[in-house]
Amino acid sequence: MFNKQSSIKHSESGCCGCRLQGGTLGNCQLNRRGFLAVSSAAGGLTLACTLGSVGAEEIPARRIPPIQKPLQVQPVFNCHIYPRQPHTSWRVTGAINDEAEMQAEEVKIRQDLEKLAREAEFPLEILPLVRVENVEQATAVSQGNFDVMLIFAARRNVPVLEALARPERWNLMFVRHRSGPLYYMYIGAHVHYLRKRRDFFAEPAMTIDDVVVDDYGEVLWRLRALYGLKNTLGKKFVCIGQPAGWGADGALAPKIAAENWKFEYVSVSYEELGKRIEAALSNPARVRYSQQLARQYVASPGVSLEIPQDSLERAFLLNEIFLDLLEEVGTDALTVHNCMSTIMPVSGTTACMPLSLLNDAGLLAFCESDFVAIPAGVLMRYISGKPMFFCNPSWPHQGVVTVSHCTAPRRMNGKDLEPVRLLTHYESDFGAAPKVEMRKGQKVTVIDADFAGRRWLGFQAEIIESPFFPICRTQLDLAIEGDWKRLLSEIRGFHWILVYGQYLCEAGYAVRKAGLDWLAIT
Repeated sequence: MFNKQSSIKHSESGCCGCRLQGGTLGNCQLNRRGFLAVSSAAGGLTLACTLGSVGAEEIPARRIPPIQKPLQVQPVFNCHIYPRQPHTSWRVTGAINDEAEMQAEEVKIRQDLEKLAREAEFPLEILPLVRVENVEQATAVSQGNFDVMLIFAARRNVPVLEALARPERWNLMFVRHRSGPLYYMYIGAHVHYLRKRRDFFAEPAMTIDDVVVDDYGEVLWRLRALYGLKNTLGKKFVCIGQPAGWGADGALAPKIAAENWKFEYVSVSYEELGKRIEAALSNPARVRYSQQLARQYVASPGVSLEIPQDSLERAFLLNEIFLDLLEEVGTDALTVHNCMSTIMPVSGTTACMPLSLLNDAGLLAFCESDFVAIPAGVLMRYISGKPMFFCNPSWPHQGVVTVSHCTAPRRMNGKDLEPVRLLTHYESDFGAAPKVEMRKGQKVTVIDADFAGRRWLGFQAEIIESPFFPICRTQLDLAIEGDWKRLLSEIRGFHWILVYGQYLCEAGYAVRKAGLDWLAIT
């Protein structure tokens, strides 16, 4: 079905392995061409098929798993026994007063942490509990290799707490009120530790957001936020075209994202992409593989094909080339710049379907290469554990706002595929783009990042309709939870990020830890 002469005009050439040169995949050749299977550790889409006459040696199956760095937590129990002394106040408030009680509390903490680890739906490693009674022990523990210090603060020993909680690391404090023996720092964390007995906060390693009373659910969502933050920081991107930013004030977005989020970029020119497409079209096995993947996709439940089959087959071929690039660079994140004009004459299709497929597979794929909004997309993908919908907003009115785009994933809850109509990309009426019918009544979290990289806004909403206006193909009418008039006045930037579920607490916590301001409308 492919007619390569109608889509690209590069001279036919072989392919060879690419080298990274100055952060760019240059105009090199590729000496092998395999076919990649994609899977997600969290029930992601798998692209695989029986290839008939195509031999296994022609199409080696490879996988690009989502990159998930586990969050490592060091729990510490800060407690000691006060020796009884006559005629003086020999102990400080708190319920643990002998060695047996202290050991019993350690057993309880370990049991609580085991339960916490079981309930975490993200990669979480909790190291063995350590008891700390003095500054020397605290200093030794604080020098370990982990991400989060979780302090069970039963005593009023501020120097020990200061030695444990280093400002350059994430720190949490857990205190008991009714969940077990009462901890002194339930009384003293604010005045003794955070304020140092003053009227202003003076502790650099923690804020009021880092102290939890009794509720391990409150600990878990903070750890989920920090897991998302850890995996967002330092993310490497394959950038088709170049990294960019939407709008007049978006020109500095790649630089701001590199500063705020330590992002790295590897650019791939459209000339290089064209050569890869030409080589793939010249490979009969690769063409047959893409055709078969497209047929398998259309035959699956919930799919309505309303475009020529050839358009979808080209989209699967382009998806395979994107997967090649991700494998070569060693990352799971990709962006496409000028995706509504430059890529179409090169690929003979649009990038909409490949980006949808990559996100369904648990990877990270963004159109428009808009590094104003992309940091929010990466963070929310890791916090929620689900694909994110990168979308255009509209005008909030009467508590409703419409969002839309042509690259929506289908596996929005991280497991199940939503029904989809396969249409053309709207503005060009060309290629293949999904109209994903997201479920009515679904609660969602929406994030709006500003151009300056200084403040993010978030709100919760409910999907009330999946309309079909003459705009980008996947469309949602959202009922805004909160002050929609304030939302109207506080919107910054342009593109929004939407995920299924309610994650405002996690988003705000992570954003503040990253040094940005946060505004929650809901």
